[in-house]
Amino acid sequence: MENGKSRLQQAQETVDEVTVIMMDNMNKAEERSGKLEDLEDRADDLLAKSKTFEKTANKVKQQKRWENNKMKMVFIGVGVVAAVVIIGLIIFAIVDGTGGQ
Repeated sequence: MENGKSRLQQAQETVDEVTVIMMDNMNKAEERSGKLEDLEDRADDLLAKSKTFEKTANKVKQQKRWENNKMKMVFIGVGVVAAVVIIGLIIFAIVDGTGGQ
């Protein structure tokens, strides 16, 4: 009977060890689950911030493109005015040079 009792005790000890290991594994799995949820929340927050950044970047890009086009127009206008003044001076010099004789 003692052998039977010791076998039962050994089986009970093995079951207790397995129970402790299983509880530890469950606790670790629960802890990982919490960390994964935090990571998922952070990823969602990062996604929302990246979408906001993309919208802002597109607005700034469009604004800078418009400012660049305005500057081009100003430089073209100044160039045209300068060309007209130079052509006017040349025509005036030609007319004045030939009309005076």
